[in-house]
Amino acid sequence: MTTLDILFVAGIAGALPFVLFLAFGRQVQESFLLVALLAGAFWVFSAITILREGVLGFVPNHTVNLWGTQVWYDLVICVVVALTFIVPRARAVGMNVPLWVIACGLSASIALLPMVARLFWLERRTTS
Repeated sequence: MTTLDILFVAGIAGALPFVLFLAFGRQVQESFLLVALLAGAFWVFSAITILREGVLGFVPNHTVNLWGTQVWYDLVICVVVALTFIVPRARAVGMNVPLWVIACGLSASIALLPMVARLFWLERRTTS
């Protein structure tokens, strides 16, 4: 297996327990720390990717064939759906929603994960 194959499988293996828990668990405990750690790890991975392949290195992946374009649309739709659920809660705790939405629009999960971590932290702080 190549490094990219291993990273692909690791993504499945890492997400599967969470997906199963969401599907079959009774109640989800929102953890700002877990999301913040995931955000940090994804930031590091993204920084390595950008340094090695350039800031616009993702564009060829999404413009070379229909699968690439489908994955692009999938990413855009997921970010918009996530923001649809997150924005009302973010406004309720006083987050700078326009700034966060623009950041998510420009970088998807690179900004979305820290946004969710901050949201969970602020919500926890206001209920304590």
